[in-house]
Amino acid sequence: MTPDQRHAIVLEAQSWVGTPYHHCADVKGHGVDCAMFLSRVYSTVGVIPFIDPRPYPPDWHLHRSDERYLQTIIPYAQEIFTPPEPGDFLLFRYGRTFSHSAIVIKGSTVIHAHAQERAVVWGDLLLSPLKDRPFRSFTPKE
Repeated sequence: MTPDQRHAIVLEAQSWVGTPYHHCADVKGHGVDCAMFLSRVYSTVGVIPFIDPRPYPPDWHLHRSDERYLQTIIPYAQEIFTPPEPGDFLLFRYGRTFSHSAIVIKGSTVIHAHAQERAVVWGDLLLSPLKDRPFRSFTPKE
């Protein structure tokens, strides 16, 4: 990704902060979940086409071992094994699978749509609820 694309992703992610958490929704300012947040941010800035993985149950990751989220993003992203840069994203293990995402803003600072906090919020990899949670890093494919 170019520096301009990374900057555009960060700005778009920031513009969603405060949007209420709502399962399967994707309307800025009204409701979004972590999967649709990723899809909308990256497609809005033009680094991927719009992806719509809906419908999906809110608790699929608790009852199945299939890496459903990972399988959905693989055609559009590649895993990276270096420290993530602004505009990259992380998939966190919740339940049995990697089922929660966050966009990297800078260093350990991320933005994510979090059900427990009921909104798109700022987060920090060094603090709860993300601290010590296993994650994988990705960047959109060019």
